[in-house]
Order: sequence, then C-alpha cells, then structure tokens
Amino acid sequence: MFGVAAGVTLAFVVWGVFGTDSLARASKAALNWVIGNLGWAFVLVASGFVLFALWLAISRYGRIPLGRDDERPEFKTVSWIAMMFSAGMGIGLMFYGVNEPLSHFVKPPPGTVEGNTDAALQTAMATTLFHWTVHPWAIYAIVGLAIAYGSFRRGRSQLISAAFAPLLGERRANGPAGKAIDVLAIFATLFGSAASLGLGALQIGSGLTMAGWGVGNAVLVGIIAVLTVAFVASAVSGVAKGIQWLSNINMVLAVVLAAFVFVVGPTVFVLNLVPAAIGDYFRDLADMAGRTAASGGAAAETWLSGWTIFYWAWWISWTPFVGMFIARISRGRTIRQFVLGVIGVPSAVSLIWFCVFGGTAIHLQREGADLAGESSAESQLFAMLDQFPLAGVAAVLVILLVAIFFVSGADAASVVMGTLSQRGSIEPGKGVVVFWGVLTGAVAAVMLLVGGSNALTGLQNLTIIAALPFAAVMVGLCVSLARDLRSDPLIRREERVAEVMDEVARGPEETSLRTVEKLVRSRRDA
Repeated sequence: MFGVAAGVTLAFVVWGVFGTDSLARASKAALNWVIGNLGWAFVLVASGFVLFALWLAISRYGRIPLGRDDERPEFKTVSWIAMMFSAGMGIGLMFYGVNEPLSHFVKPPPGTVEGNTDAALQTAMATTLFHWTVHPWAIYAIVGLAIAYGSFRRGRSQLISAAFAPLLGERRANGPAGKAIDVLAIFATLFGSAASLGLGALQIGSGLTMAGWGVGNAVLVGIIAVLTVAFVASAVSGVAKGIQWLSNINMVLAVVLAAFVFVVGPTVFVLNLVPAAIGDYFRDLADMAGRTAASGGAAAETWLSGWTIFYWAWWISWTPFVGMFIARISRGRTIRQFVLGVIGVPSAVSLIWFCVFGGTAIHLQREGADLAGESSAESQLFAMLDQFPLAGVAAVLVILLVAIFFVSGADAASVVMGTLSQRGSIEPGKGVVVFWGVLTGAVAAVMLLVGGSNALTGLQNLTIIAALPFAAVMVGLCVSLARDLRSDPLIRREERVAEVMDEVARGPEETSLRTVEKLVRSRRDA
C-alpha cells in the first residue's frame, strides 16, 4: 500500500513539474465531465449525509460509546474542539472569511437577487453559512464516526477499509478491494490537503507583499520549507504533544484576531448580523440544498462548479484526512456527543467568524471601500485590515495564524497518511510520518513553482476528481455503519431486556422458564 500510494503520488508530482500544461488540460477536461454529468450527485449526497448524521445522534444509537462502556474521553473538550477545528477548516476560514461573503454580496448566485443590495447581504451570508457549517462537518462526521466506532468499539484497525467489514466481510475488507480504498484515501489526503496548504502559502505571500516585501517564488519556497520542518517536527512529537499544543495556541490567536476586528469594526452591525444570518440560512436552506444546473442553466452550472459543487467535492476529498483525525482524537465519547460536537461547535464558530470578517468587509464595501474590485481573493483580508488601526500588527497576526494552521493541518495529515500506510497503526512510525510530511510540503511548493494559479487550479481540480469515487465510498460507509450499529452489544442487550420484560408483562401464566433464563442472562450481561 505504501509503495503504490507513494509511487502514484510521486508520478503526479513529476507530471506537475514537467507537464504543467498537460496536467491542467487533463484535469480541466475531467472536471468539466464530472460537473456536467454528476454535479447533481454531489448535491444530493451532501444533504443525505447531513440527515444520516443527525438521525444517528437522535436515535437510540446515540448513547453508544466510541470505546468501552465505562471509557472516558481521551482529550479535554476544549482541546478536542481546537484540534478538530484546526484540522478541518483553519486555512479555509482565513482565506475565505472575507472573500466568500464579499463575493456573494457583489455578485450573488444566478437567479437570486441583485448585487450590492440589502437582499444581496442576506443571500451572501446564507450561502456562505450553507457552504461552511452543517453540511461540511456532517460529511466529516460520517467518516470519522465510522472509523472511530469500528476501531475503538469493535477493535478493528484505523483504516477506512476496515469500516467496510460489516458490508464486505472481513476477507474482502482486508483484500484487494480494501487496499484500493486505502490507497485512494492516501492519494486524496495528500492532494486535498496540499491544495489547501497552497492557499495558505499564497495568503502568507500576499501579506508579505502588502507589507512591502518583495516576494517571489524563491521566498515562497523558503517559507514552505521552514513550515515543513516545523510540522514534521510537530508530527513526530505525537498528537498529544504537537497537534494539541499548536491547536490550542491557534485557537487563542484566532479569538484575539476576531475580537480585534469585532471591536474596531462595525460592532453593532456584526451583532445584528448574527441572528439575521441564522434566520437567512434556515429560510433559504431548502432552496440552497436543491440548487442544481436545472434551476439556472449554464450560468447556474458555472456558479455551482466554482462554489457549491466545488466545496462538496473538496470536503469529500478531505474526509480521509479529517475523518480519520477526528476519529483518532474522539475516543471515549458517545455517538451523540461526537455528532453534535463535530457538527454543532465548528458550525457555531464558523457563524461567528463569517459574521465578523465577512460582515465587516461587506459593511466597508457599502461604505465606499472597493475591497472586491481592488484586491485579489488572497489579499482581501489584508485589504480589510488596512482600513483599521494597528493594521500592521493585525497583518502579522494573520500571517502567524495561517502559518500555524499550515503546520497543524499538515501535521495531522502526515499522521493520518502514516496510519493508512501502516495498516491502521494509531502511532505510525516516525520515518513514514516524516516521508509523507516532506512530500506534502513538496507538493505545496510544486503548486506554486509550476505556474502559480494555474498549477493550484489544476491540483484543486484533481481533488474534485478524486472526490467522485469517495462520494460512493461514503455512501457505502453509511450502509456499513448502520448495519454495524444494529448488532452493537449495548443495543442487543437492550433488545433482549425489552423482549423479556414484554413477555413478563403479559402475565405470570405466560412467563416460561425460558423467559426467566433470558431475563437472568440479560441482566448478567448488562
């Protein structure tokens, strides 16, 4: 598995270095086919995953622990949330916190409202929350829950293929089909995370450029090299030491930055925006969840490929990485705690984040600062901060945040790829972790060296293409997990007790010796 995954990945890196144009053309053609023919599938399965995850939380399966019946959570709740959040969306929130709400405000989705209006503000916030709250975290929760349950409750390895044992059988899950699933998981993890790390590197470069520093490819590669050394060192130190420490620091710095923008920015406007955005989200949820090319023709298809379908595919391509990582840090929690924590807490934080940063940017845009027209996507956050006091200090804080998100995200990805490479080992070998960490940094550097935005787009397209088979894999995971939960020891004990108590309730004359034996056995098992 390690050799195949490493060989395929290195081949794509070589292709990106020596055949940038052909890689871009091939990935673009494949992307167009996926979006044109299977865009509806991404829209449908994304909402299906939300419904399935919420059903698990509120059903009788919600009380099942991810471990022994008496096992306590491995990490404190605050650290658990911080690690989960840093791994899942850190760089994305920094990159799109200003860009997405501002983009939808200036140019709303086709067939909705007119841009730069009050209605556009409502649509912009609702659309942004749709892309960054419940849906993506439900996608992560499905994979994370399947792996955590199979590993900590059933004693299986921490492999995505192992979660298919109830559906495929142990032999097939450990055979060629299972190995193919795990190789694809490694491949998707590396390129999905590298695309996001590339966004972070571009944003750091943009911040340095706005500060007056000349930033070329050599400087960007140097930045990535330093960060690669940092996240490899963090990864080999172990989850509890490295990722937890970095994630806690980043959470504090993110709160400081958000508090700064909230205080110096349009505070009352942001406070008014929070409940309004929640209402707008739920009001438009059905329309947003059902939006396909059928509702707007070519213009809608183009918009969807750049936003909704792109996001759903990107989140799905991240699920091997984020799902396995949140499974690794969630031992001892119940299914209900897991689902509500994984979906609810990051969604609430994303709500506040986008209201603060996106709301502030939209307010400045309405007041005459043309942030959308004068700034690139990666520089809009810095352009917004430039409107306030201490802009230089805030910009340094942003660069530091993006750098630590880079380190913590690549750190977690390296550990997960090491786990996949070593048949589900919770503590993969340091040499394997270092290999995948260095390769992740190399891919991120290649994305910037082989053509800038074209190379980045090419590799992002590859993550979307890789997400297509993983969408089918995730549907299979849902079926396999549901079958697994039905035979959980806790559920079976409850069913036996309920059956015996039902027979006893019918009256002494119907209570046989067999019923009494079943009752004694059930109480003993409980």
